[in-house]
Amino acid sequence: MKKILIIFSHPKLEKSRANRSLIEHIRGKDQVTIHDLYEEYPDFHIDVPREQQLLEQHDIIIWHHPFYWYSCPPLMKQWIDMVLEFNWAYGPKGKALHNKICLNAITTGGSKEVYCSAGYNSFTVEQFLRPFEQTSNLCGMTYFPPFAVMGTHSISDEVLHNYKISYGKLIDLLQADLSLQDFEKLSFINDIPQLKTT
Repeated sequence: MKKILIIFSHPKLEKSRANRSLIEHIRGKDQVTIHDLYEEYPDFHIDVPREQQLLEQHDIIIWHHPFYWYSCPPLMKQWIDMVLEFNWAYGPKGKALHNKICLNAITTGGSKEVYCSAGYNSFTVEQFLRPFEQTSNLCGMTYFPPFAVMGTHSISDEVLHNYKISYGKLIDLLQADLSLQDFEKLSFINDIPQLKTT
């Protein structure tokens, strides 16, 4: 069974109904480590060797975060800047993350309709996540489409429940060797048939 590391970053988790629901649903799953950056590093002093060791011990890396200003919260960005070092994560000797799987799990206040050329955000989620995709590529990882819970400001309890069930199923599928070929042309990993709740 593959080991999954969830790099979780949310500075106001107590106010996030959606992220709390997702995280609590998968907490305690076998071979899944939930690594809460704001709990671990409230002072932003990241222990780089410890973080690199954690990454080396896992097969799949999930960057789980709210979509803050079309990106991630500041501590996650700092984590990426500091932990993914030259000649460790990338560069001539940087092979530590090669062949690992990587993806984003995100929540957005805006709905899918506002993330397109005709919407007020002008671009798709996929386009906004390009820096994460390229970071993954540079580090020799395989980047999967994101898992996204969108429209969280108005989402019903029933719909949120379905998302958390899907997130749990996704974790199981990733551990059982889900392949990139299973969803090559999809913008969101949510859209694979195995995650449908009905």
